[in-house]
Amino acid sequence: MESCCRTAATGERQEVLRCPQCGRRGRSVDIVTLKSLLTPAARATLDPQAGYAFCREPSCPAVYFADGQVYRTQDVAVPVFQKDPSPAVPVCYCFGWTRARIHDEIARMGRSTAADTISAHVRAGRCACELTNPQGSCCLANVLGVVRSAAAARTPALLSREDPR
Repeated sequence: MESCCRTAATGERQEVLRCPQCGRRGRSVDIVTLKSLLTPAARATLDPQAGYAFCREPSCPAVYFADGQVYRTQDVAVPVFQKDPSPAVPVCYCFGWTRARIHDEIARMGRSTAADTISAHVRAGRCACELTNPQGSCCLANVLGVVRSAAAARTPALLSREDPR
């Protein structure tokens, strides 16, 4: 199995799949992701031959879809980062980085080590994104987004404390 954090270069064009709930373009996801993360009741209805896609739209209740079949957030055994804004929701499912952990680290240290730490684990062959992350792929883009957001939220507070006016 190829590393989840590397992109395969193929000449094949993938079919564009649109979420039947929100109409947004979905990203193809391997069946192993659904087998790993669906609740037992939802897994019992899984069609292993179908080509599933992941809906990343935050306001859409659909997580996975294929050929008229939709699995919603309640059908997934873990909270879905893109669908749940809670600070306790994992950003990195493999190594336990949550929004709260990233924000706390930035508050304490002025920066986050999340991306570097996760990248080191990926290089060491320890990630299992296709099994643990509902999007079925590497979390680093999500992690970097949370780091940027947390740093930006912190910056105005620092500037206002340093400004004597």
